[in-house]
Order: sequence, then structure tokens, then C-alpha cells
Amino acid sequence: MVYGLGLTAVLVVLWLVLSGSYTLSGDHSILLVMTVVSLAATVGLAVRMRILDRETVPLAPLLPLLTYWSWLGREIVAANIAVIRLIMKPDVDIEPRLVRVPVDLRSGLARCVFANSITLTPGTVTVDIENDGFLVHALDNSFTAPEGFAEMALRTDIASDGKREEA
Repeated sequence: MVYGLGLTAVLVVLWLVLSGSYTLSGDHSILLVMTVVSLAATVGLAVRMRILDRETVPLAPLLPLLTYWSWLGREIVAANIAVIRLIMKPDVDIEPRLVRVPVDLRSGLARCVFANSITLTPGTVTVDIENDGFLVHALDNSFTAPEGFAEMALRTDIASDGKREEA
């Protein structure tokens, strides 16, 4: 029951954010009806298929995920500014390089989020994924600080599971 309500709430919020429709005027009534029908069908099918559990409706890591997304947004803005400063110099002096970033994350989801977060951050792209690390292309050596990747990996691991066990 809790997972069904959680899934419904998440889908309603997602619809509100993506549709941008916040009025109940006549122009939007068909949209609202179709939304309610599709939400009911989605949640109904999930209940009937008996797939509503902690894995399919991960409500526990919601706060850590929101915290991670806000942190990642700040990092993306800071990286954008760094890239702009780098390329707007009169004498463009960039040193592109490939670096190996060691990865020790607990889940496949964390690895996926970490690789995508690196790629979302301007100036870096995850080129290859291997068992023990990622190969990352960086626009300049100023984007290759190991402590930056370590912080992102730690935050990714926490956000994907909601907790972190210390060794």
C-alpha cells in the first residue's frame, strides 16, 4: 500500500514538473483526464504484477538523491564557468588528457550514475567503463583532480543507496 501511494505521488510530481500545466481550465480537462487514467493504469498494473517493492519504488533514498542532484547542479555550473574561462583566454592553452579513475562502488546503479555524472560535468567525458575504473577524457589537467572524482564517487554511492558503510 505504501509503495503504491509512493509511486502515485512520484508520478504526479513528475507529471506536474514535465507538463507545466497547473490549471484546471476547460482547455486542459482532456489532459487531466488522460493523466488520471494513465496514472491509475500504471499503478494498477504494477499492483497486479506484484512488483511494488523497495526496488521498484525506492522511496528511502529520495532525500539523498535530491541532495546529490543539487550538489551535482552546483558542480555543473562551476565546471561550466571553468570551461568558459579556459576557452575564453586570448591564448587557448588546453591540455586534453585521458585519466583512469578508480571506482569502488557498491552497486551497478551507483556506477552508472557516477559515469553519467562525470559526462554531465562540462570538461569531462567517461570514455570507457571497466571493472575497476573508468577511463575519462578531460579537457585540461585542471579537471583531473583525484579528490574531485573521489568526492563525486562517495556522493554517488550515498545517493544510490542512502547510506555508506565505513571500512
